Amino acid sequence: MQSASLAVPAQLLPTSGGRQPVSGEALHPSSPPPAEVGQLLDDPAAWSAFSRPVDERAGCWESHLVIEGMHCAACALTIEEALRSVPGVASASVSAGSRRASVRWQADAVLPSGWMEAVRHAGYRAVPANDAFASERRRQETRKALWRWLVAGLCMMQVMMYAWPAYVAEPGDLSAEMEQLLRWASWVLTLPVMLFSCGPFFSAAWRDVLQRRVSMDLPVALGMGITFVVSTAGTFEPQGIFGKEVYFDSLTMFVFFLLTGRWLEQRLRERTAGALDALMNRLPDSVLRQRADGEFERVAVRRVQPGDVLRVLPGEAFPADGTVIEGETLADEALLTGESRALPRGVGAAVIAGSHNLNAAVLVRVERTGADTRFAQIVALMEQAATSRPQLAQLVDRMARPFLIGVLLAAGGAAAFWWSHDPGHALMVAVAVLVVTCPCALSLATPAAMLAAAGTLARQGVLVRRLGGLEALAQVDTVLFDKTGTLTRDAMTLQSVSTREGVARAEALAMAMALAQQSLHPVSRALVAAGQGEGVLAWRSEQVQERAGQGLLGQVSPPPGRGDVPRELRLGSRTHCGVSVAAPDGPHAVLSDAQGWLATFELGEDIRPDAAATVAALQAEGIDVRILSGDAEPAVVRVAAQLGLRDARGGCTPQDKLAFLQAAQGQGRRVAVVGDGLNDGPALAGAHVSFAFGQAVPLAQAQSDFVVLGEQLAAVGRSLLLARRTQRIVRQNLAWALVYNAACVPLAVAGWLPAWLAGLGMAASSLLVVLNALRLAVEPSHKEIL
Repeated sequence: MQSASLAVPAQLLPTSGGRQPVSGEALHPSSPPPAEVGQLLDDPAAWSAFSRPVDERAGCWESHLVIEGMHCAACALTIEEALRSVPGVASASVSAGSRRASVRWQADAVLPSGWMEAVRHAGYRAVPANDAFASERRRQETRKALWRWLVAGLCMMQVMMYAWPAYVAEPGDLSAEMEQLLRWASWVLTLPVMLFSCGPFFSAAWRDVLQRRVSMDLPVALGMGITFVVSTAGTFEPQGIFGKEVYFDSLTMFVFFLLTGRWLEQRLRERTAGALDALMNRLPDSVLRQRADGEFERVAVRRVQPGDVLRVLPGEAFPADGTVIEGETLADEALLTGESRALPRGVGAAVIAGSHNLNAAVLVRVERTGADTRFAQIVALMEQAATSRPQLAQLVDRMARPFLIGVLLAAGGAAAFWWSHDPGHALMVAVAVLVVTCPCALSLATPAAMLAAAGTLARQGVLVRRLGGLEALAQVDTVLFDKTGTLTRDAMTLQSVSTREGVARAEALAMAMALAQQSLHPVSRALVAAGQGEGVLAWRSEQVQERAGQGLLGQVSPPPGRGDVPRELRLGSRTHCGVSVAAPDGPHAVLSDAQGWLATFELGEDIRPDAAATVAALQAEGIDVRILSGDAEPAVVRVAAQLGLRDARGGCTPQDKLAFLQAAQGQGRRVAVVGDGLNDGPALAGAHVSFAFGQAVPLAQAQSDFVVLGEQLAAVGRSLLLARRTQRIVRQNLAWALVYNAACVPLAVAGWLPAWLAGLGMAASSLLVVLNALRLAVEPSHKEIL
């Protein structure tokens, strides 16, 4: 285990001339001395680099950390207890699956160095989630783990070679001197395994002993130590009570299998939770900023202010929200908006922090930085998800420590039972019990699957605010949709045009466009958009007047080359136009001239292209789909009819929606609500699970469990299917972990399970759980919702 110490974000480390570390520089990834680190962390000006204010007036902050050195649920409970014991820490949550922690603390009672020091005293390393050196430290630890694995594998092969003669030799074939020589050779080859390869296990176990607690490393280290001591005693004193047999081959095989499992498990774990790390590490440490003399200097991103002009090179991420003022490029916004295509960004186009510049260097004027950017809000939501724990995972975590104590007692009981038969065999039975019952697979069963699902959804443009939402979503049988902004876009669309005899549709639309171009009313914008989409050239207009609530009037002339004289036209309501022609029930506009009625334009709401397919797919899964909207009843019924829905209600206030929701829940229904994130706040908060839809949602204010970043309504259906798959995989993982322990514990107690096979079983069970969870990263082609 690496030495426990404080860590500080690289953005806060002082560099020459304020210059920040840049990719490719050879900087040693180590933190400053603890005293200097404490000063940096405790500077209020630096808190925004790794924390966000929850309530500035009350001085409450929330920080997100990566915990290094933890391996199990018992470790997570230990760290939580250490953090909560610090005066001024309001709450702490640690996830064993993601190895992340969330801490809420009062600035007037404790400083960051105080609760980070508590983590260090507990024997772990707390690293701010945006620490630029964390990835380099992980690479170093991975290299060390690989070296430990190689040493264990090499020594295991040699020990097996020396142990093989004892297994195959007939009585008399192997002399006592040769057998003793082989034991000595095996003992020598086992020393590097014990002193180097097993180092992390023994250091973690010693930490547990000093702290008077138990984690999963303690039974494993005990098993290793007992096996080595028994085998060493048999080597040094062949005639003693432990001299009948040595177990160096079992020990080295066990260590090799365990290291193999942990290394692969770590790689797979990083892959399942990689979406969060990929998103958080998108911002550069430094950027080129234009000086007053027009030259560019490289400065830390935290020094960028609104109004600054930045030069963003190809391959770099945009460090802030802003507008392109020079150059053209393509931007990758996939992880931020759900848009998989590269988007063109030229002069006047908006760019968002965290998106990647793919094509060419551009100059960008900064508009929003830091916590004001949408990127920061997305990161905050994903951090919240990474540290949340579903109810099932919380139950398993609470069981971990009593379970480990039970493992130690069971191992002691097994040794006592077998001692009279053969002391050496008795201790090896105890070792097998210690190893085979390690609850690694049980503690990984739920978080591994949940994190894999959350990572998959993040790549598809759906943010999971809390992992427990996946549990609730899997059980949903009713989905309530808001209409405006959810099933429909905000804009209207032209549905049909009826005209006076002798007037063509295109001509009527061209005349209406002439007036509509002078107005910002939604009906006017819809007419202009429809004409432009059909390639209609608008007529010329002059002296246009807009009368609030009635419509437009003005002089309209045909394009040059046409002989028609200007004429006065009116566009708006029937009263405004002075006609009594029949009109549709929905939104519409009437066009008239001096002769009377000229045309009627029927408009409708712009239903999202994938809305009908999404509703149909949900219904095919047995989901009851309904619409609750604050719009007028006729408009809601029309949209419902177009989507094939019979149950739709209009004129609903937020309180009406909440009352309907509570009535459905009272009937035993599991309800999901899909809304705009603000107007539907009460219903979103009261639902079993909720989605906030649309890019206009203020993420910091959204009350939902899921936030859909893109424009695809199908994301709701995909999330539901993935949640159900996740629930099935969680059940499979838990069933496997329970069956594995139920089957192997009796075999170990009966003495039929050697230590090496116990180690292989433990490593394989953890790997199987993580590999099973990794299936969630692959979308099922036959269930895809378009």
